[in-house]
Formats: sequence, structure tokens, C-alpha cells
Amino acid sequence: MQSLPPPNAPAAPLSDELALVVAGARRRALRDGDRQIDTAHLLHSLLETDPDVRAAFDDKGQVARLLGYLVQRSIGYGLRWQGAAEDSGAVPVVVGGATDWSPPAAAAMEAGTGRASSRGEERARGVDVLAALAADTECRAVEVLGRAGVDVARLRQRLG
Repeated sequence: MQSLPPPNAPAAPLSDELALVVAGARRRALRDGDRQIDTAHLLHSLLETDPDVRAAFDDKGQVARLLGYLVQRSIGYGLRWQGAAEDSGAVPVVVGGATDWSPPAAAAMEAGTGRASSRGEERARGVDVLAALAADTECRAVEVLGRAGVDVARLRQRLG
């Protein structure tokens, strides 16, 4: 029996690669005891799953630093985030119960789909979601990128 999608899940069909990313982000959020899949969960899963996302960084040492930082977060370094809803201010916060996606994570998935659509593609790729994450300067993923020494403006420029 297939479960219903969460109330604010991305509406567009996902590529096989992005379906794996979403499944990984969901597992990570559940394991970490978080109420929502946030943009840092998406970033972590994108880096682990998608070689094109890893290739988007000009310094491969950045990928190792990012993964190290994200692992620290998952084992307790980011506890200040646990139980707190992510709200970058980019979209309204959903009120009235926990949802599966933080508003910025849902917005990143939708923006990734929009980016793919602008190229004439039906389904987004991991780099589309990475570009959307990097575009939201107030989301947790961008905070993680910055703390790991990634020049986010340069990353945005490279991703176009």
C-alpha cells in the first residue's frame, strides 16, 4: 500500500536520482529525530548520492569538508536545530501541525523542478536542487556551505 504524500511535498514527479535523494534525506531526518526534512538534510543526501552535485564544487576538498560537517551535525553538532522548524523567510511557514518538509526544502524542490522545466525537461536533477538551495541565502544548507568554506556566490554563479 502506497502512502499519501505529505501536505507540502513537491508535486512534480521525481527522477530516479532525486527519488533516492529524497529517500535518503527522509531517513536522515527520522534518524536525527527532526520533525522535518530540511535543506541541510537535502544537501547531505545530494552530496552522498549524486556525482554531478559533487562535481559542481571546484575544490573537491570542499565536498569532504561538507560531508564532515554534515556528519557532525547528524551526530549532535547541530542539536540547536533539532525540533526547530526551518524558516528562511523565503516562503510562509506552514502552521497547524508538523509536515514532512520544511518550507525552504519544499521551495527548493519546486524551484529545482522549475529550473529543469525552463530547460524543457520534465524532471529535475540533483544540480537543479543544489542551485535552488544555493539561491536561498537564509536556508540551513547555505549556512552549512558557508561554514565548510564554500563560496556560495561563486557556486551559484557556476550553477547558472
